[in-house]
Amino acid sequence: MKITNKYVVETLVFFSYVLFAMAWVGGTASMSQIMASMQIDSLASASFISGAVTLAKIVGTFGAAWIAIKYGVKYAFFIASILIVMGLLTPYAPNYELLLISRFLMGLGGAFMIVYFNPIVMQFFSLAQRPVINGINAVAFNVGTAIVLWLMADINQLTGSWQTSLLLFSVASLILALLWLMVQFESQEDPNSTSQSPNGDTDTGESNSQSSNTKAQPQNSKISQPYIQGFKDRFNWIYGFTYSGLLTFYICLFTFYPEAGISQSKWVIGFGIIGTIAGIIYSKNQPLRLPVIRLSGVMITLNIIGLSFIEQPWLQTLSAITLGFFIFFPITALVSIPHELPNMTGERITVTFSLFYSISYLFSTLILWVFGKLVDINQGDYTLSFIMIAILSSTFFIGGFLLPETGKQKELSACEA
Repeated sequence: MKITNKYVVETLVFFSYVLFAMAWVGGTASMSQIMASMQIDSLASASFISGAVTLAKIVGTFGAAWIAIKYGVKYAFFIASILIVMGLLTPYAPNYELLLISRFLMGLGGAFMIVYFNPIVMQFFSLAQRPVINGINAVAFNVGTAIVLWLMADINQLTGSWQTSLLLFSVASLILALLWLMVQFESQEDPNSTSQSPNGDTDTGESNSQSSNTKAQPQNSKISQPYIQGFKDRFNWIYGFTYSGLLTFYICLFTFYPEAGISQSKWVIGFGIIGTIAGIIYSKNQPLRLPVIRLSGVMITLNIIGLSFIEQPWLQTLSAITLGFFIFFPITALVSIPHELPNMTGERITVTFSLFYSISYLFSTLILWVFGKLVDINQGDYTLSFIMIAILSSTFFIGGFLLPETGKQKELSACEA
């Protein structure tokens, strides 16, 4: 039996990443139990438990394109899924070292998987459908995070312990990984090809012709060349820079903000889902990508300041709600930009998102450690750390003036047609 329906494929992709989020954030939500069981009393040391995942994402997102080119996207996604399943070691790790290894492997799988969203979307969905599907995929992590932050206590009560809950998340990931092997997936390389998915949807262009040319190339050259071109592409560096500050805040949000006594962080996650839905609708009807990124960049920084420094609980909650909306409102537009660049191929977009996430996660991992270190140095005072995060979040606004406006290209091509 083969899975060819594009919506079934998208369902597998979406829930695979939802479960990754539940396993990762579920481990973070159980941080106090983990720290107590292993006698960890330094916040900087504890940050390495979450940092192991982000460190893995640096390595994983950078190497994801290499895996996809070597083994194909279908089996690369399966490898990612199996690595996520390695999170089952987390709740029963007997020591700190094995715990870090477990978190690292799980993070590596998540890093691979998030890069493979884009070639999968290109394979199964037309250009007109991609903003919606990209937006849905963008909210997958948020859905998993929201489930854990809002319902983890209930889930633990149902399963009997936090260890059992994390184990069940990993078992569910294994089931989806095995189902993924049934997906019929055929790679496509030519940017001018007729992009027909197994279910019959087509994009514009001519027939595949590039594969015969690539067969003659040495394997090492075939794999390394896209990376070399990717490093030379100025767009990839600007793209990673734009997201880096926002990603840093987002990781700190559910890693450190609850420890700082700011419980409103869960509202950021919840209203992020609403923001994503609004962003999907907006981006589907509005071809311009940069205005929403710039507006959201301003709102993000202002509301991070409000969440971090306002003492009145109701104003903190309002800042959290607004922040959650505007963090995810522009994400559909942001992830649509590479899809709308000229001559984009499955291979090129894999490398683009590989570098996008590795650059931003490298930045985030370093800042995550600095954040915890500043808190330790200041005897538990979060003020300097919060100031740092607020300043760094402005990269999203700045990037809105550096990225290309692909929406205009889309309008021109429609007029020419």
